[in-house]
Amino acid sequence: MSVTSFSFPTRTLFGAGALRDLPSHLSRLGISRPLVVTDGGLLQTDAFRLLSATLGPEGLGHTWFLFSEVHPNPVEDDVRKPAALFREKGCDGIVAIGGGSALDAGKAARLLVRRPGLDLTRFYDETDWSGLAPFVAIPTTAGTGSEVGRSSVITLDATRRKAVLFHPELLARLVILDPELTVGLPPKLTAATGADALTHCIESFTCPVFHPMCDGVALEGIRLIVDALPRAVRTGGDLDARGKMLVAAAMGAVAFQKDLGAVHSLAHPLSTLCGMHHGLANALCLVAVMNFNARAKPGLYRRVGLACGLDVVRCSDGEADCETVGFVSRFLADLGLNTRLREHGVREDQLDALVAQAWEDPCHKTNAVPVTADDLRALYLAVL
Repeated sequence: MSVTSFSFPTRTLFGAGALRDLPSHLSRLGISRPLVVTDGGLLQTDAFRLLSATLGPEGLGHTWFLFSEVHPNPVEDDVRKPAALFREKGCDGIVAIGGGSALDAGKAARLLVRRPGLDLTRFYDETDWSGLAPFVAIPTTAGTGSEVGRSSVITLDATRRKAVLFHPELLARLVILDPELTVGLPPKLTAATGADALTHCIESFTCPVFHPMCDGVALEGIRLIVDALPRAVRTGGDLDARGKMLVAAAMGAVAFQKDLGAVHSLAHPLSTLCGMHHGLANALCLVAVMNFNARAKPGLYRRVGLACGLDVVRCSDGEADCETVGFVSRFLADLGLNTRLREHGVREDQLDALVAQAWEDPCHKTNAVPVTADDLRALYLAVL
């Protein structure tokens, strides 16, 4: 039996109105001049207005500072520019608010505050990342779970590939999960981000890495999503549904400490090369990969089905998989996530590039069953 490690250390503040306690927590963390990192679209939302009111709008440019240029799929400048602004303004901590892109950018900017000249392609050559600036993560979507993650996914200039920058020191010192900040998220984005969380839970649970604590977290995350996501999409102001989705998204990210699978290897190039929203890309690939996995490993999805509320205890392995994959397919369809890749601008002549990047992506190495590059091509074709 190999030796592994378990860790769930992120301090999390949860509940409607939790954002109002931010100033006292910043003080506790020794942050008096925070840099707020977000994307331009968030500036017009109620979520940002609430944050600004909490920090004091009169303090913008004096006691707190703003970087709001993060791209939907973050690029290297989204890390370098806030790091430079942090140093220029003498900031002492980062507060990232928004979706996974803003959280990833804010999280990683601390690396370049610590080592301004770092070539990010050589990130793993550095071993000592102690002393990073304190980081507070405030998600306004319920999907990536980046707020509780130890990594940032950034497209690097030198490679034009998404790179995973992983280190335990990247963890947030505080996460605020306030459902009031997510009520303005449009239904389509609510659905796509929620599908991202669902994919995290399903792929992490079926990943063959031994981590029973994550397995339990993933299954409960699935149960919460099945209950809450349709309600959050249908009624944006449902704080109970919004809150459960925030918790489930964080749980999905905790669970994928185990690692993920082929869905993510397919989805990452769809974002990098085709500009597709990551949650949507996951949603469009999920069922095809589940069918592929179930054929090779019957019974894989029985416990996923139980978490979905299905009565599959007495089913054969094949029947349990069929019921579960069918349920997930209908669940996504009911959320409007049953379109084809070509409906989102993906072309068949892009397949070679997509397959090449998907094969280079490490997530498929922990897929529930082994895959080849030809399998990845066939999976793309199945959803094209």
